[in-house]
Amino acid sequence: MEGAQVIQEDAVTRLFEPDLITPDQHRDRVQMERTDQPEIRLMLAVMEDAVATYQRYASEPGRRNRRLFEEAESWIKSTDTSWPYSFENICAALRFEPETLRKGLEEWRTQREQGGRAMYRFPFRRVNGKRHSISLRDRSMRKSA
Repeated sequence: MEGAQVIQEDAVTRLFEPDLITPDQHRDRVQMERTDQPEIRLMLAVMEDAVATYQRYASEPGRRNRRLFEEAESWIKSTDTSWPYSFENICAALRFEPETLRKGLEEWRTQREQGGRAMYRFPFRRVNGKRHSISLRDRSMRKSA
């Protein structure tokens, strides 16, 4: 009978023992999101800016606007992979299909020129990362020098 009591005590004791795992076991279970990596976030910002510039200046008159559109268009159409922030490399890092994105932008532009579609407003909202704000305190609360 005493053996059964010892087994029950061991079972109860094990319920309250902490689980021990090694750091390697912990890393296997917890993985960082790709968008938490600063270089991936920068690549996403570059892509967002290029697409926004392409759409904003697609049919805007003016030399400056035309030049900005042409720069964005040539970057998007380029298949160069020799530098890290080329369109192809950013698409690979963000897991986008470059040809699909190019085709979609070209279709958007064609429809825009035919009077069909207005500029697309980006619904992007940063849900990760840090937001900084600078606020000025009331002058009466400032310390005098």
